[in-house]
Amino acid sequence: MLTHRQVWAGIDRLAARYGLSPSALARHAGLDPTVFNKSKRTAPGGKPRWPSTESLAKILEATGASFEEFAAMVQEAVAPQRKATPLIGFAEAGNAGYFDDSGFPVGAGWDQIQVPGVSDPHAYALEISGDSMAPVFRPGDKIIVSPGATVRPKDRVVVKTKEGEVLVKELKRQTRTALTLASVNPAYEDRTVKMADVEWVGRVLWVSQ
Repeated sequence: MLTHRQVWAGIDRLAARYGLSPSALARHAGLDPTVFNKSKRTAPGGKPRWPSTESLAKILEATGASFEEFAAMVQEAVAPQRKATPLIGFAEAGNAGYFDDSGFPVGAGWDQIQVPGVSDPHAYALEISGDSMAPVFRPGDKIIVSPGATVRPKDRVVVKTKEGEVLVKELKRQTRTALTLASVNPAYEDRTVKMADVEWVGRVLWVSQ
């Protein structure tokens, strides 16, 4: 059962993830800066107060975090450690021997990290390098990728081409013949990749520092 404490802890984690205090996060989202204060989390009689769905929607929009990322932060507040998740560096991901033809992790050479709240047994972690998705994904961040998950427009994805290039982008459009990929960083232009050149696509579930 989702608890009051978990949801507020998720908001605190989201704020910290972007280097903000809860008050600064509220201002960033166009909300009253006191809306997430500790004093606002309980009513005068001591009854727990829940954040509104509108305030949650606004902070996700303001930070660019997905609902899945926020849900993972909520789970992190109380979730026990699960089995280790495979981890690989971005530079290594394009090399042969780390993925099968469908994008599932295989072989040796993977590091292992503990990531609470990961239920997909095939999920893996990829350490970010480069700034095309900044400030959402920064160099050194670890994204959690589900290779078997369905992807839809606006999802953040990892794409591997048949030439061995690995891209972390936002899926802007998908047709039978091509993917259009967007970067969060406006300094980078959209990228179109022909489906014939795509080896696999994995969905980014969330990011962990």
